[in-house]
Amino acid sequence: MIPNDLSQTAATAAACLGALLVFMGLGLAYALRRRLLSIVDTLWGLGFVVVATVAAIVSLGGSGGTVQRWIVLVMVAVWGLRLAWHVGGRNHGTGEDPRYADLLEQGEQKGRSFTRTAVTRVFVPQGVAMFIVSAPLIVGPNNERMSLPLTVAGVLVWAVGLFFEAVGDAQLKAYKRDPAHRGTIMDTGLWSLTRHPNYFGDACVWWGLGLVGAGSWPGLVALIGPAVMTYSLVNVTGAKLNEKSQRRKPGWDDYARRTSYFVPRKPRPPAAER
Repeated sequence: MIPNDLSQTAATAAACLGALLVFMGLGLAYALRRRLLSIVDTLWGLGFVVVATVAAIVSLGGSGGTVQRWIVLVMVAVWGLRLAWHVGGRNHGTGEDPRYADLLEQGEQKGRSFTRTAVTRVFVPQGVAMFIVSAPLIVGPNNERMSLPLTVAGVLVWAVGLFFEAVGDAQLKAYKRDPAHRGTIMDTGLWSLTRHPNYFGDACVWWGLGLVGAGSWPGLVALIGPAVMTYSLVNVTGAKLNEKSQRRKPGWDDYARRTSYFVPRKPRPPAAER
């Protein structure tokens, strides 16, 4: 006989997958209509809010802890809505993101249509990634055992992550607003502790969610989400991709030598002071 929490988790996962398919399908339709792929960046944060909401509702009939269910939903909603607001405001009126413009150009060279590139290179990969990363949102609300120490630790790690991500984004936005900083490297504030405070914060947010969801041995499945997210942020779509363009800016080599790649630490002194 399948334990109740596992069967309920499977039902929740199926419902969340269905919701994601509808959500990403609507997003794809909008992107095709506007001929704008960068809308998917705004959908990223909102998609997790959709998953967390569906998971909380579907799991109401299960044996998972009520407190844990709503803690996960609130954590995701605060993070996801802030991120969507930030990214949507940043991208509004700026046209296609250079990353997606490159994908479209590569697709045209290989005879791919806009629709085919949008589906195979953007929306399907993003949707699959969102479902995998959502593991703590699906597992957490159905976990029969709530570990108070893990929940407290998870909320604290999440709060640290939200601070780094939100403050890092705000600092960078203010820095870029000054025309005198155009083409220069920001090396103040949180950006003096790590070259990617927003990505580090994002990773912490998801490890916090993973800890909240991992209240029992079956709940350890929740850690798949933050592990995948962190790997992507460090090695694939996050920090590594971002630095490809940053390396062309003057002073980058010295900044990279002084400043931690990902995990914050005290910066090394400039070369002239060594």
